[in-house]
Amino acid sequence: MRLLLASALALQAFAFAPVVHAAGGDSSSPPKPTNTTKKCLFGRVYDEARGRCVKPNKTNLSEDQLYDAVRELAFDGQYGHAQDILRIMDQDDDRVLTYWGFTYRKMGELELANVFYQNAINANPDNLLARSYMAQGFVTEGKTDLAIEQWREIKARGGEGTWAETSLREAIRTGFTYSY
Repeated sequence: MRLLLASALALQAFAFAPVVHAAGGDSSSPPKPTNTTKKCLFGRVYDEARGRCVKPNKTNLSEDQLYDAVRELAFDGQYGHAQDILRIMDQDDDRVLTYWGFTYRKMGELELANVFYQNAINANPDNLLARSYMAQGFVTEGKTDLAIEQWREIKARGGEGTWAETSLREAIRTGFTYSY
């Protein structure tokens, strides 16, 4: 009976755990290069089914596959190409808004990035990644007090120990921010 109760509680905790996407996933590792960054040019993505690079709007890739491509291109420093993919995605999706913020932040457009991050947080207050990335921008700007405020909010929303929380904590401690 105790084992059954413990299992039920574990499943319940898992069901209500916050979802975190570190530019494509809750991963402390950078994305592995695929044919999208190894072979494709001009913001195209590799379509396995077709065996070639195609424009993002000419593929049958799933939203998650497109997110993975955005993450990979962003890590590779191809922010404009990542934005080419973002343009064809659901602009009300808080993950898309987070990616817009991330790419603009990396392009040095901090004010515009913060607008997208705030819109992502407004759409989903539990979007820990948007909070983390926005706060990492604050670290870059020397606004450590605002970064710490977001770090505390991440922890209050159950994000302690997630990639979003630990990467932000390290950014606050070291001044180093992440590219994925």
